[in-house]
Amino acid sequence: MNMLMCCETEQLRRAYKDPVLLEDDRVLNNLLITEDRYQPSPTYFKCVQTDIKPYMRKMVAEWMLEVCEEQKCEEEVFPLAMNYLDRFLSVMDIPRNRLQLLGCVCMFLASKLKETNPLTAEKLIVYTDNSVGIEELMEMELIVLNKLKWDLSAVTPHDFLEHVLSRLCMDKEKCELIKKHAQTFVALCSTDCKFMMYPPSMIAAGSVGAAAHGLLKTNDLNAQLLHRLHEITSIDVDCLRSCQEQIEQTLATNLSSMAQTSDAPMVKVDRDHHHHHLEGQPTTPTDVQDIVF
Repeated sequence: MNMLMCCETEQLRRAYKDPVLLEDDRVLNNLLITEDRYQPSPTYFKCVQTDIKPYMRKMVAEWMLEVCEEQKCEEEVFPLAMNYLDRFLSVMDIPRNRLQLLGCVCMFLASKLKETNPLTAEKLIVYTDNSVGIEELMEMELIVLNKLKWDLSAVTPHDFLEHVLSRLCMDKEKCELIKKHAQTFVALCSTDCKFMMYPPSMIAAGSVGAAAHGLLKTNDLNAQLLHRLHEITSIDVDCLRSCQEQIEQTLATNLSSMAQTSDAPMVKVDRDHHHHHLEGQPTTPTDVQDIVF
């Protein structure tokens, strides 16, 4: 009977890059046409939300990113989850004590769409310090799906990265390095609400530009790259430059903040219900409920 067992799940299988899709301009053009449909409202803090503030979103976003990183989720999961969160907050007002629950549901849905082995509800509840229940999470999942009109195949900056990089004349090794750095910048942009005003294609192009600029260290090559990114995406060069500079500035700010907190002790969480300790567990932003203005 052992010979009949399927062992395919022991190692995750990655789909290869399809040159037909990457080299066909119709695919890229369809993404550029479709991306506006999934843009959240950058003014929802003023027009929709009455209790949630930008810094609260940042707290939850950083926690979500830590969870995705610790669980080794696909790179697409976190930006997609943040797209769900922002689109939901653009149409429905919720109290601050439901924001972490919303973040859990958005990660839950994004991982179902992008992961071979999705995040489980039980695992996400552990990350909330058991402040969320299974039934509560399932109920909120239906509410989110309803508000998003079950349209989960959102266009994110990750959808553009391969298309942009495949059209740049770079060797494979350098291209993979730029891609890795650009993915980090995309995640960084997802945590900062000021990037909600930029379409995914601009964030992707700006991230590629910022990654290449940091690696190549040449202003002349950066100017040539911006011009090439303009040809690929049809985005104005000045807009691309502005987006790239904001990404680089955000990175510098975050690195400075990390340097100041580098001596902070690791978090140790005791969960009797699960009978184990989690060293370095992403800290839960439940204390967002207790913030006083």
